[in-house]
Amino acid sequence: RDEPTLRLARGLGFSGAWTRASLPSLQWDAVVDASNAADLPALALDLVRPAGRVVYVGLAGSPSRIDTRDLAFKDVTAVGVLSGSAGLAGTIEAYADGSVDARPLVAATVGLDDAAGVLAGSRPAGAGPGPKIHIDPRR
Repeated sequence: RDEPTLRLARGLGFSGAWTRASLPSLQWDAVVDASNAADLPALALDLVRPAGRVVYVGLAGSPSRIDTRDLAFKDVTAVGVLSGSAGLAGTIEAYADGSVDARPLVAATVGLDDAAGVLAGSRPAGAGPGPKIHIDPRR
């Protein structure tokens, strides 16, 4: 969305990260839409090459619309993923062996007293740039 989120993505090792305005004019073999923006699923379909693949992970707060004619005429495979359960074992292993450091993703940890505000979309004071807020019931 902006320069701070680009810095976070690049800091996590994603060298190919752009804002919508700076996105190269290319067609991609595959596009993963992990956003919560209602207009980006259609953009993902526009950006993928014919016979490519689009994976939809993110969910917007309002309906997302794609033109299924584009999907069919381009012969694109589109997959929606709601559960990450199939990847949990590998994720836990990567955290345990230190090959992945999830700490940059966590902006803050709050207790149950602050959970309602976080779930309503408020970021706690002093939160870092990461997209995740952890709720620790022991706090």
